[in-house]
Amino acid sequence: MSLDSNKRKFRLIIIGDEILSGKRQDKHMSKLIELLSERSLSLSHVEYVVDERESITEVLKRSFASGDIVFSTGGIGSTPDDHTRQCAAAALGVELVLHPEAQQLITQRIVTNADGDPVKLDLTTRENLQRMKMGEFPFGSQIIPNSYNQIPGFRIHEHYFMPGFPVMAEPMMIWVLDHLYSELCHKQDHIERSFIVPLAMEANLTPLMENIESRFPAVKVFSLPSVGDPKRSGIFSRRHIELGLKGQTNGVLSAFPILRQGVHDLGHETHDLPINGATAGS
Repeated sequence: MSLDSNKRKFRLIIIGDEILSGKRQDKHMSKLIELLSERSLSLSHVEYVVDERESITEVLKRSFASGDIVFSTGGIGSTPDDHTRQCAAAALGVELVLHPEAQQLITQRIVTNADGDPVKLDLTTRENLQRMKMGEFPFGSQIIPNSYNQIPGFRIHEHYFMPGFPVMAEPMMIWVLDHLYSELCHKQDHIERSFIVPLAMEANLTPLMENIESRFPAVKVFSLPSVGDPKRSGIFSRRHIELGLKGQTNGVLSAFPILRQGVHDLGHETHDLPINGATAGS
């Protein structure tokens, strides 16, 4: 497992018809972005997948071959529309097996919920046998602890599978990042700097953007146009572009004044956005 923070990519796969149909709003992407940002890391890619075995299996086959660090949410339950465990096994060409630690945790959960009721304690009932299927993972998997209800997720080949419920997925994401990737945290050489260009047109700025990227290969230029918000005051109330750079620190700090001067040379004013503090005009 490579621990070069500038080469590792974090990705997210979100599985579930309810997200794609709009019945539920995805909260996993924003939360993972937040958790990664807190650790000076970033999310490189997000993919949404329908609850369909062929589609999920194909996505996971590609993902396992990527070499990326991948979080996957949804579809690890035991109902007929939960396919992720089976698809992960199929994508890897291995069998599903009952993980002994997962079996123990699920048994403990059954005992706790039974509250002494002998019928509910019977592990051979159809309901309890169905619950036990949530501990069947692709051969070679390890568990991800679930602090919410003790029913674990699983991990294999730097893929981390967790439930679709944000209240469960968030602490599991935190556990993965802090227990397995602490050496990557706060090590990535990546910064962003940007400024506002009022009333500018992207077409006029594009040659300058292309020139900056050709001169500074470790830097990416980004442009975020806005029609303005009349409810806001000052420069944000009218049409503007947020123009900026992201990438390795030395490259961004070297290229940023050149980008700003290039915008001035085109006849535009700029207003730096703060790293911390209020917007400063120039």
